[in-house]
Amino acid sequence: MVVLLILAILLAIAIPTFLGVTKNANDRAAQSNLNTSLVAAKSTYQTNGQSYALGATVTSFSTSLASAMAGANPAVSYVTGTVSSTLSPVTISVSVAADGNAAVMAAQAKGTGNCWYVVDNTATESATSNGAWSTTGFPDGAGTYYGEAKNTGTAPTCNASAPIAVPTSNTPPTVLYQASNFPNL
Repeated sequence: MVVLLILAILLAIAIPTFLGVTKNANDRAAQSNLNTSLVAAKSTYQTNGQSYALGATVTSFSTSLASAMAGANPAVSYVTGTVSSTLSPVTISVSVAADGNAAVMAAQAKGTGNCWYVVDNTATESATSNGAWSTTGFPDGAGTYYGEAKNTGTAPTCNASAPIAVPTSNTPPTVLYQASNFPNL
């Protein structure tokens, strides 16, 4: 009886720890795939005359970049719409700015439902009618930004063309973008 009690106590400690590590690993997998995708996107940007505008029209920019990135990284699927935690972290949503100077990539982590973003603005972006950059609270200054939209019960919609912006009153924060590395909310 004592042995069974000890085993039950050990299991009660080990199972939550294991589940916590698994969720953390799923977040890291989504972040890793986004970093790899950023390298593929920047490579495509350089070989395309320093522009993310690969298609003939603004509506085809995102699809064309997604196709180019899929050729460079076949282990990851690239889409122009919403991704869900059942598809992620191996499916990345892609969006390109109307001027071709910026790209957004998003992945939703399986298990946690957190939506992770990478925003690469090669120049300051105009917010007027420019896809993701029209969203107030979304980074539009030049540079590379990393973001997290925390799952607070219902998983956020994870779409590069319609990202979640930082709300004006955000206590505690559920969405955060920063320039140095992925945030930890």
